[in-house]
Amino acid sequence: MMAELLSLVPAKSLETDVVLGEPSAVCPLPPVTVSNDTLLISLIDRLRRTLENHRGENQIVVMQDFPDPDALSSAWAYQIIAEQYDIHCDIVYAGTLSHQENVALVKLTGLPAKRWGVHTLKDRDLSVYQGCVFVDGQGTNSQLTTLVKQAKIPIIVVIDHHTRQGDLDAEFVDIRPQIRATAAMLTQYIQKGLLNFNTSDTVHVKCATALMHGLRSDTNNLMQAQECEFIAAGYLSRFYDAQLLNAVLQSARSRRVMDVIERALKNRIIKNNYSIAGVGYLRYDDRDAIPQAADFLVTEENVHTALVYGIVHDEDEDIELVIGSMRTSKITLDPDEFLKEAFGQDNQGRFFGGGRYMAGGFEIPIGFLGGFNNNAEYAKLKWEMYDTQIKQKLSHLVNPDEKVIRT
Repeated sequence: MMAELLSLVPAKSLETDVVLGEPSAVCPLPPVTVSNDTLLISLIDRLRRTLENHRGENQIVVMQDFPDPDALSSAWAYQIIAEQYDIHCDIVYAGTLSHQENVALVKLTGLPAKRWGVHTLKDRDLSVYQGCVFVDGQGTNSQLTTLVKQAKIPIIVVIDHHTRQGDLDAEFVDIRPQIRATAAMLTQYIQKGLLNFNTSDTVHVKCATALMHGLRSDTNNLMQAQECEFIAAGYLSRFYDAQLLNAVLQSARSRRVMDVIERALKNRIIKNNYSIAGVGYLRYDDRDAIPQAADFLVTEENVHTALVYGIVHDEDEDIELVIGSMRTSKITLDPDEFLKEAFGQDNQGRFFGGGRYMAGGFEIPIGFLGGFNNNAEYAKLKWEMYDTQIKQKLSHLVNPDEKVIRT
């Protein structure tokens, strides 16, 4: 019934931010106002031709280092679509799955995502891949991007709902920041004929369930959804497994995640309706406790924005990163602009932070100061230094009347 009702909603005109192009000549189209159906038909025709041109090839689908349900489900949907053109895809990420819902999603659906660390990828023969695909990202939030480029693997497809991060030399680029979830974009492709979902196909049912979870995750249970996401949810409602999705959502938080939330509560500083908390050192496998802590802090009375961060140690790669998450309920605050202004770029022009509607994150390599040290006093001093530096970076946006946010 929901799908039938939504199908009656008339398509609205929009000023498109979709960017399409050819290799070495990718440039934004001038803004035009077209109907949703006209835009989607054009997109699908271009993507269909792109896939046909690469029939029978092997592609590597690179997700962000710490993929969320939107990235996981969208990458899987792309893989299944590509199979229709005899294209084999490996879905990979360099980080880890630590959020309990992400772990449950992969285990319960059999979602074929593989963790390939940087060292692992260095030992692999990347010449077997004729193309690279970025889904729910543009390569700026993955450690694997540099190695893919060094292997001279061409970028074939980029599908994302985040703000453009820089120049993209790809055959097909669909970037629509006005869309709340990449899962909605993949669902549009499926709706318009790139794949025929079938309830008798268990893989299709599980993929539809994953896409529904991706939609739910990136729109705060559809509370922040727009017409596009509601129509996508209506379509997916014909195919997804409600019991399977409920099992994913019922996964319990670990004790370590609860400990990080407790630390965030204890350490939080509230300035001008911003709640800011450093949580110290975390294991790589507990990285997703940071966004969960931010989700919790933003619910406090008289707080519209929460920022939580910590130093995450990757034992496999022997590196350390300052990783943070931002959540906001302030409609006029753009997390993408806020984090880019706060933390800037590296020497290659890549931003340390970015975001989407109501949420964002940042990741800053520690570099030569990174690595485990048994000296407790040294570790304490290092944390205090980075904690102060992060607060200093935030101070001119959060508390411009003071030079630094006091701990």
